[in-house]
Amino acid sequence: MKYLLIDNSNTRTKFQLADAEHLHDWTKWIPTADVSVDVLGKITKDIHFDAVLICSVVPEKSAIMQEFFTRSHPLHVVSCDSAMDLAIDYPNPRQIGADRLANAIGVLEKYQVPAIVIDFGTAVTFDVISAQRAYCGGVIAPGLGAMNEYLHRKTALLPLIELAEPAHAVGKSTQEAMMAGAVYGYRGLVKEILLKLRKEVEGDVTIIATGGDAALIAQGVEGIHLVDPQITLEGLRHLAIKNL
Repeated sequence: MKYLLIDNSNTRTKFQLADAEHLHDWTKWIPTADVSVDVLGKITKDIHFDAVLICSVVPEKSAIMQEFFTRSHPLHVVSCDSAMDLAIDYPNPRQIGADRLANAIGVLEKYQVPAIVIDFGTAVTFDVISAQRAYCGGVIAPGLGAMNEYLHRKTALLPLIELAEPAHAVGKSTQEAMMAGAVYGYRGLVKEILLKLRKEVEGDVTIIATGGDAALIAQGVEGIHLVDPQITLEGLRHLAIKNL
């Protein structure tokens, strides 16, 4: 069976073809604001798939996609009620974002547990998977891009900068000073959260980073073992196998 996996996040929406064995080469992403019936039709008109799995943190856009795909294909929307090999050790499972469950399942299928997966998106999430293969909770903080944009919008003179590795800590321009503050400061946030989490997680913890800013931030944070940009999609592939 061929699956269309949809990762509908706050900033962008990714479409990925997959089967039970692997992710396919075909992939496409659009800004989440652009998700509409017309756009969905254009994206999918030239590809073949047998079923659709939606992972969404944007209810309005999820509703559009569900209405569009339900007409023609079996469909599953990821939630805590989905069939999965992951146990949930959390007081209110319905509060767990579908993307966080997908990340945890992707880690569970590929890496040694206990583990912490850090997803650098619009928000940055830290999620803990125990040695008993259970989702245990984690941390949510503002994303690097969101903080950068907020600083620009809330000040009169600070520009919106393109984030990259700073050349040095002492900025010689407004942009350089902002770059150092954003990247070095954000790495400090990540290090402190990981320090606290590792004290509460028993065992030798594997730490995986994913998401848009993962490569930039992880290179300066000791203890992050690897960057895996496909971990969410791998989790969705396993969810598709279980639920479609």
